[in-house]
Amino acid sequence: MPPFEGALRPYAKGLWRIIEGQYRSSTIRIVDTFEEHDVLEAMLEASKPPVPEDCQHLDYQFWSPFRYGCYPRDSRFRRRGRTPGVWYGSEAPLTALCEMIWGALGFFRASEGTPLPRRAIEYTAVQADIQTPFALDLTAPDWAGQGDWMAPQDYSDCLRLADALRAAGGEAIRYASVRAPDHAANVAVLTCRAFVKPRPIRQQTWHVLYTEPLVRASCETKKTRFTFEVGVDKFLIIHNATLHL
Repeated sequence: MPPFEGALRPYAKGLWRIIEGQYRSSTIRIVDTFEEHDVLEAMLEASKPPVPEDCQHLDYQFWSPFRYGCYPRDSRFRRRGRTPGVWYGSEAPLTALCEMIWGALGFFRASEGTPLPRRAIEYTAVQADIQTPFALDLTAPDWAGQGDWMAPQDYSDCLRLADALRAAGGEAIRYASVRAPDHAANVAVLTCRAFVKPRPIRQQTWHVLYTEPLVRASCETKKTRFTFEVGVDKFLIIHNATLHL
């Protein structure tokens, strides 16, 4: 692994992540009163691992990846098992949408017999204000050829890099999206210290209808819509439009 001396540079940008629109309270549907809801939420909260001390000032949308220390499987920059957290974001909402859709379809494909949702699902795009003096840019010319950073499934090089970067005091990794058709930039945030604001600075509402092989997505906030063709090894935008309402 190449040394990081002189390679870590300041990074400051708003990053987007897509979460399910029902995130505010999914338990309200199974109780009769707000009082019962509050009791149930308190019981659920008590059963979960504590939020790390350096993350407790943040909104739960930001600290969630750092709270749950037992990760079920490798992701690009986080190893499975009891490993340090990583918050993944994208520099553009559409890039974050591509990443989310790819992950959702992977879940359905891995769950044999589980049908795709029959109705469009509502999602919320949240933007985090990120700033760190210690970021590594894998899209820079001197790093682009140092490893297979864009391998579709084999994350070995990325995981070794993340381990070494953490040990060197790195706090974020900027890299090209494998899933988005234009390979726009994603960022893996390795520490809660990188969040400037404790809550999202902007939000968007999206609706996604999953079918095979096409996925249709519309942004209620920006009045735009997209149709994706998604295959095993491809992800193409075949139509986009701005709505004039």
